[in-house]
Amino acid sequence: MKICKVVGHVWATKKDPSLEGVKLMIVKPWGGSCGDDEAFVAGDLVGAGIGEKILVITGSSARNAFGNKACSIDSAIVGIIDAMEMEDAAEVR
Repeated sequence: MKICKVVGHVWATKKDPSLEGVKLMIVKPWGGSCGDDEAFVAGDLVGAGIGEKILVITGSSARNAFGNKACSIDSAIVGIIDAMEMEDAAEVR
C-alpha cells in the first residue's frame, strides 16, 4: 500500500469497457512512499478529491478491489487519510 496525494482528474469518453463507471484520478506519491515522484492514474473506490492524501494499492490487488480480475486497471484508491502520526517527521518530505 502506498501513500499518495490526488492532484487531478482524468476524463476519458472512450475507454475499455471494464472501466465504465470507474472514476479515474491523477495521483502523485507523497513523502517518498512510492519510490519516485512520477504521477500516475488510479481508479477511485472511495470518492477521493483533489488535494487529499490517500491509500493506493497496485497490481492484482487493485483488480481484486474492483471485483473484476479482468479489469484493465493496475492501481486503485482504497482509502482517504484523515490523519497520520509519524515518529520522525524530518525523514518525510
